[in-house]
Amino acid sequence: MAGMRAGILGTGSAVPERVLSNADLEKMVDTSDEWIVTRTGIKERRIAEAYEATSDYAVRASEKALQAAGVAAEEIDLVICATVTPDMMFPATACIIQDKLGATHAGAVDIESGCSGFLYGAAMAAAMVDAGMYRHVLVVAADLLSRITDYEDRSTCVLFGDGAGAAVIGPVPEGRGFLAFDLGSDGSGGEFLFMPAGGSRRPPSAETVAAREHFIKMQGQETFKFAVKAMASATESVLAKAGLDKDAIDLLVPHQANIRIIDAARKRFGLDESKVVITIDKYGNTSASSIPIALDEAIREGRAKVGDLAVLVGFGAGLTWGAAAVRL
Repeated sequence: MAGMRAGILGTGSAVPERVLSNADLEKMVDTSDEWIVTRTGIKERRIAEAYEATSDYAVRASEKALQAAGVAAEEIDLVICATVTPDMMFPATACIIQDKLGATHAGAVDIESGCSGFLYGAAMAAAMVDAGMYRHVLVVAADLLSRITDYEDRSTCVLFGDGAGAAVIGPVPEGRGFLAFDLGSDGSGGEFLFMPAGGSRRPPSAETVAAREHFIKMQGQETFKFAVKAMASATESVLAKAGLDKDAIDLLVPHQANIRIIDAARKRFGLDESKVVITIDKYGNTSASSIPIALDEAIREGRAKVGDLAVLVGFGAGLTWGAAAVRL
């Protein structure tokens, strides 16, 4: 471990086969392909089958990450699952993943930081590896947002999709690995993006179901303003912590929430389009999994190479935000 720091050993992702296109949504709510693409950049999204659960996709993504890392499930010391759509309230979805993978020596825990979840999980994992507490930590972000999307609400139903992304975090050679993290929250903005019922404040009841309170509620304009600011400030902060400037960025891997938010960040940092990973057109907003899915695709397509400096940045319910600077 001497001279080594925590980094990404391997990545994986998994998305459903079923496609929900903008044309499909035109038949469900009062919207249009032109409206959706112009305002969000989304052309289609993937939707899980009714019999599937979050852990199913988390396991598939994790198996690919383990294979890419050359690490056996038995070598994983901890499973961290970032999700807002767990298989059930308890036990933790991470425990279900741990069992299905056969990670017999691993602890398991869920974290709930909305779309920022993967970054929070990666920061925890990197700290544990750097401290010598664990050698291999599996961080998997997975959500089936279709389960909590109101397909009668045209302002939100066009945005969300399902998927999972994973990374094995462990010691990497000198010159590689995580250089800095920046995590933040502002709980006063929680009302901008939340699900009203299902917890201890408003337990499930006939009334909460009838009032459609078990679906995502979002104040779009407030969330948009927060997101543009958070993406820029988190990126600037993590670069400063790493002692780097914007010219050092080889690849920006942003949370895939809205193409206008991503474009605003790209222009602010003067990045060519080739340096920004975009998957929102294919998958929509897949919550915490959007960053690891995008990173995995970039790696597998050869866009992200060993030695590249990648900045991962996102924002989500909480309100939360996060960024990571990592030498791949």
